[in-house]
Amino acid sequence: MAEETSSDFTPETLSNGEDTSPAIGLISQYVKDLSFENPNAPAVYQWQAAPQIDVQFNIGADGVGENLFEVTLKIDVTSKADEGTAFVIELKYAGLFGVRNVPEDQLQPFFLAEAPRILFPFARRVVADAVRDGGFPPLLLEPIDFHGLFLQQAQAQAEGQGDIPTPVGQA
Repeated sequence: MAEETSSDFTPETLSNGEDTSPAIGLISQYVKDLSFENPNAPAVYQWQAAPQIDVQFNIGADGVGENLFEVTLKIDVTSKADEGTAFVIELKYAGLFGVRNVPEDQLQPFFLAEAPRILFPFARRVVADAVRDGGFPPLLLEPIDFHGLFLQQAQAQAEGQGDIPTPVGQA
């Protein structure tokens, strides 16, 4: 008779059939807020100098119900040339995540590293489309290593620099 082995990935099931294994799932994702400003149109389309692009981002997570969390990826982009501001875009792109049986110490790494990684490609497309719709070439944001940024921030806090408020990331 063969001996049965179990793996760490087998869901734990109670005798009543309840699944107690940890799970997180994306329920929905959406544009929460979008603003595109083109303050110097139509003159901006005559400018010859290449603009300087400044990209800032931030991540927030809020409980919105029992076992429900909203993770928001905020992206601010400013394009400036010598003549002035070409465009400004502000995007809040959010995802609604359902959480079940996840230890408390595992939530922050998920919300600040993994959830933004899931949301970023969609937010990136919204930014590119909005910039293109504003009359400029699409702006394709570089991929962001959210996991690496989270680890840097966690290490800084562990080394006693946690009193200084640091943004989750900047690009």
